[in-house]
Amino acid sequence: MHPYKFLLFDVDDTLLDFGETEKLALRLLFKKQNIQLTSEIENYYRKMNKKMWRNFEKGDITRDELLFTRFSKLFKAFGKTVDGIAMEKNYRHFLGEAHPLVPGARRALEKLKRHFDLYVVTNGVADTQRKRLADAALTPFFRAIFVSEDTGYHKPDQCFFEYVARHIPNFTSEHALIIGDSPISDMYGGNRAGMDTCWFNPNHLNNPLDLKPTYEIDDLKQLSTIVLKSE
Repeated sequence: MHPYKFLLFDVDDTLLDFGETEKLALRLLFKKQNIQLTSEIENYYRKMNKKMWRNFEKGDITRDELLFTRFSKLFKAFGKTVDGIAMEKNYRHFLGEAHPLVPGARRALEKLKRHFDLYVVTNGVADTQRKRLADAALTPFFRAIFVSEDTGYHKPDQCFFEYVARHIPNFTSEHALIIGDSPISDMYGGNRAGMDTCWFNPNHLNNPLDLKPTYEIDDLKQLSTIVLKSE
């Protein structure tokens, strides 16, 4: 086992609870539109949005196609026509206002920062991700925050990880560990970049890939036990 120096964290559903964030943002968005957010509409959106993000990660659709059409597609499915770009803008605003933490996230970062160089590696809209991290008072834990929109590439694209490697002083992949909830973006992407991987899997989901992560945890407090052993 290599001693780690660099810990690279995903954000959504790794440090920040995106499920709760999304729920609040959707509720506020529909309230602004004077439309009732039913459980049927919410469930439809979650499934559709998850599929679109997977297609984005695979390179099948562009970022703009994902962001600017998902709400027009959602409302079309329920017989309504809306301005998808305007809806996305409002949703993005509400999304940036919420930043509930994953249980144990702050305590884990406080402990790990004393021993390692911590970085954020996340897909998403840069302003939104940075605002949420700042509002959650997590920004000071990290030496740098890498967001796909800023780098020009998105995980699991190897160009994203190459960009990160170039911008971290004295970075070596064999001394880096990526921690995230996505088997594709984080585990597959990190593995191809030559890094060890830690799959944060609190809901005990089945691994959809043949690739096995270096570690699998269901509680962030388990992370310090893993990485401190490697010192």
